Amino acid sequence: MLAAAATPPDQRFGERLVQLGKLKPADLERALRAQHEIHQPLGSVLVRLGLLTEQEVAVVLSRHLRLPLATTRDYPEHALEQVGISLNYMRTAAVVPLRVEGDQLVLAMADPSDRFALQALELAAGKRIKALLGLPSEIRTQIERLYSNTQTKVEEDEFEIANTDHDTDDIEHLKDMASEAPVIRIVNHIMTQAMSRRASDIHVEPFENLLKVRYRIDGVIHEVESPPAAMTAAILSRIKLMARLNIAERRLPQDGRIQLKAQGKEIDMRVSTVPTMHGESVVMRLLDKNSVKLDLNSLGFSPENYERLQRELAQPHGIILVTGPTGSGKTTTLYAALTQLNTAENKILTVEDPVEYELEGINQIQANPKIGLNFADALRSIVRQDPDIIMIGEMRDVETARIAIQSALTGHLVLSTIHTNDAAGGVTRLMDMGIEDYLITSTVNCILAQRLVRRLCPQCRESYPVLPELEAELGLRQYQTEGDLRLWQAKGCSACGFTGYKGRSAIHEVLVMNDALRRLILKHEDAGVIQEQARRNGMRTLYEDGLFKALKGVTTLDEVLRVAEGSPNASV
Repeated sequence: MLAAAATPPDQRFGERLVQLGKLKPADLERALRAQHEIHQPLGSVLVRLGLLTEQEVAVVLSRHLRLPLATTRDYPEHALEQVGISLNYMRTAAVVPLRVEGDQLVLAMADPSDRFALQALELAAGKRIKALLGLPSEIRTQIERLYSNTQTKVEEDEFEIANTDHDTDDIEHLKDMASEAPVIRIVNHIMTQAMSRRASDIHVEPFENLLKVRYRIDGVIHEVESPPAAMTAAILSRIKLMARLNIAERRLPQDGRIQLKAQGKEIDMRVSTVPTMHGESVVMRLLDKNSVKLDLNSLGFSPENYERLQRELAQPHGIILVTGPTGSGKTTTLYAALTQLNTAENKILTVEDPVEYELEGINQIQANPKIGLNFADALRSIVRQDPDIIMIGEMRDVETARIAIQSALTGHLVLSTIHTNDAAGGVTRLMDMGIEDYLITSTVNCILAQRLVRRLCPQCRESYPVLPELEAELGLRQYQTEGDLRLWQAKGCSACGFTGYKGRSAIHEVLVMNDALRRLILKHEDAGVIQEQARRNGMRTLYEDGLFKALKGVTTLDEVLRVAEGSPNASV
């Protein structure tokens, strides 16, 4: 992004990062030393070392150079004709033509401070150059989208001919296609762009005349530019080869992993394929241990819920259940709890399917039903290992639940997950599985339900006053007893990619077992009755916790309504 050697401008840019709290002085010194060795711009070095993301570097660099940051809206729908800049030079200089304004050519550049490149571009285009700062990964993606089909016609023609001359069922031919340079570039761009945009999942979906690529960012799906449909078989084969899957098998679902290093980070991808009408649909889940904060303090607990959970984690035995749908952050919460409990005095064993993150000092077992190692079988062996704390990835069946309950009765603290809509539903789910009511009341200490909401970008969020009608309808005054009530809305800026949101937080409800709830369970009362009693005991529901955080400016009311159901006027 800046000049290659450790020049004074680089030093000033680094010092500004330190002043803004983005970088520690020691990390700047390390980056400058690395820059001297590898002769790359300081921003690129910081990204490669994993000290900052591309987005973080670009936002600060944009202010430092006093240049606007190119957004996705700036990139044209179609390639600009007759700009006079070759595809190879675009790739080498990391530059994309955006538009023509009179005698000016507006470009997105990864390094707008490169005077030599600017002079070369002026000569090639025959116009004055106006440069915007662009993210390198986004520039690479846009080059491939806009120009690779038009300026690499020979390469595309060879690819098309190869498709027609060979049977697509030929496995060796699929391997050859997956090893073509254009295919490798496209797959790499799909992955690096997903990492730059903080995506948690990549969806690659083949249709009759289209290959869709979509990212899940902060829990919401976003469609991105699609690769050429003719390359579908090659792209899918490339991903399967990287995940060490059988590319000859396209009739059955497969699971694999990809481990790679990009942008200075080690990324682990869980890959899942399923056969569809027009090929295999692929989903890749990105797991970046460095970006996940395994600390209960950082997971968005309100002070009351945090205190309740801490009391239950301090219990010597019993069961703590975390409930919620897929993708609600249950595993992260369990890992954060285990990280806190992981002391020299505790032996911790887990059985998971799959093991998402490796935790130092904790014995983690990967379940493998194909060889007969399911949760129940693994648990039988675990209890003979003399653990203090046991974590079960999920209570999937009555056999697993019974062994977990037996472990809790014999003095172990057991943590697990279960799929229900709310905390009270966890009790009835156990009874539906066939667990006796007296065993539930004897062992379950706490049930934590949670959902994830998108967190408002702190740099561009805007507040607005609450109308009296809305205040009365939602009962907002109980969450803020003094001052004017204000809610917040998303606006969008360069720091958050113009979405208005940056990252996610959780809303919770913590049901703590007590005698009143035990009496209801022994009477086989339904989940609604159990929830009302828990509220009388001080439990705040998911919906109520969401409203509390909406007033605090953590998220928006729309986000709360998207993930949580509630009855605004329900009385405790």
